[in-house]
Amino acid sequence: MRIISLNAWGGRLHEALISYVRQADPDVLCLQEVLRAPGAAPGWAVYRDAGLDLPQRPNLFAEVSAALPGHDAFFCPTSRGELFDGDTTIAAEFGLATFVRTSHSVIAQGLDFVHGRFSSNGWGEHPRPRNAHCIRLFSRDNDSTVTIAHMHGLRDPAGKGDTAAREEQAEALARLIERIWPGDERLVVCGDFNVLPDSATFEVLARLGLSDLVTGNGLVDTRTSYYLKQGRYADYMLVTPGVNIARFSVVEAPEVSDHRALLLDVR
Repeated sequence: MRIISLNAWGGRLHEALISYVRQADPDVLCLQEVLRAPGAAPGWAVYRDAGLDLPQRPNLFAEVSAALPGHDAFFCPTSRGELFDGDTTIAAEFGLATFVRTSHSVIAQGLDFVHGRFSSNGWGEHPRPRNAHCIRLFSRDNDSTVTIAHMHGLRDPAGKGDTAAREEQAEALARLIERIWPGDERLVVCGDFNVLPDSATFEVLARLGLSDLVTGNGLVDTRTSYYLKQGRYADYMLVTPGVNIARFSVVEAPEVSDHRALLLDVR
């Protein structure tokens, strides 16, 4: 089973992203920063915030779904706001997306907010709402089960250090996982956590038996050349001891976002 976690960056490197998704052919794809705008024309739109104009793909969820036709697709929005195509306003939703190959059956799932609540009238104030999605899969190929969760952690303009909100976020993620995961099978947790390696987040997740593969393998950079700031940690992938790892990689190339993809092959 191949599991990939990636912050899609709103599809700003759209062509490279879609090509990589097709080529990598994951069994489970966990994407953060995904947009969906039903009825919007194909192509680009602009996100505007605090003097910034950022190109985005308002139909990114549909575009990734088309690139993975053999997968079930789940969209998990945190907010609904405006994008702009010239003078035209586009109502779009922003959040997580999870794609699961149809040879794996989703036998349980949970979705909840780890910070804030759904914002239906704008993107929300910083730190903006964040959620997590947890699925339990049955593989018909080898008669086995695995639970996978991913989260997009809150962004704080003050930085990635621990705060009360981040500590509650970690506890909320653990509670969501415990609702779905039976506790006696393989567990994988991943995503753009927006925290540093010394965060209390990892102490909370360690209570579930999880350990991080990024820092555990001595890796110090989960960002690409498109990220120009200091502090190269953001994305993590954690596993319980029962996960039989065939390969783990923080993918340096191709660059498909300002985040690197995290790729895990499980035997």
